Amino acid sequence: MKRKTWAVVGATPRQNKYGYQIYRSLKLNGYTAYPVNPRYKEVDGDPCYESLSKLPVVPEVVDMVVSPTLGEAYVEEAAKLDVEFVWFQPGAESEELVEKARNLGLKVVYNTCIMLETEKRK
Repeated sequence: MKRKTWAVVGATPRQNKYGYQIYRSLKLNGYTAYPVNPRYKEVDGDPCYESLSKLPVVPEVVDMVVSPTLGEAYVEEAAKLDVEFVWFQPGAESEELVEKARNLGLKVVYNTCIMLETEKRK
């Protein structure tokens, strides 16, 4: 993925969870990544943000690691911020949410995991 600035919605400090693993993988692979989760103050030693609007920059990609029900508000927020891409991790998407994201003008990636994609590029 050529886009280098990411937000990971659903990032968590719990190392056994995908939200943590995806966030850490992006960082280790040279991406600028911001954790977004209102439940935490910090993820992997970095400040965690309660919303996309609170980030210091507008990310190029928002990676969704939350249920479609929780994801809807983040999709709407991403569109308001003019984010280019929304990447739905497996299980974070629904047909309705993918369609909504597209209707809001977002480019959508789904049916693949960013960790697999970054490994393919090594």
